[in-house]
Amino acid sequence: MILPVVKLGTLALKTACKPIASRLKKEAGLHPRFRQFIINIAQANHRFTTNMQRRIYGRATDVAIRPLDEEKAVQAAADLLGELFVFTELLLFLRYKEAPDLKQEKRSSANKNWRQ
Repeated sequence: MILPVVKLGTLALKTACKPIASRLKKEAGLHPRFRQFIINIAQANHRFTTNMQRRIYGRATDVAIRPLDEEKAVQAAADLLGELFVFTELLLFLRYKEAPDLKQEKRSSANKNWRQ
């Protein structure tokens, strides 16, 4: 019973966060300093994922990895930023939803210890 409600809640939260994430992606490509920052993040992510894939497939990892071109790097970093925003909002929602349960559990534990 609770699983469909949780799934529906997370879907609603993701839907509500998508416009904010797309706005972040749009703004990320416009500001020059932030643009350079996200390009560096995208290049680091590209190197990391390429090395991981090469290790998984058993290939040499000491080869030079070509960097992404600037537009692809901005797009990849903007997508990553948008997904991180949605993921963070989802985690905050789950933490907020879990907090009353933890308080109730703490109270019942304290009452149980007090009776003994």
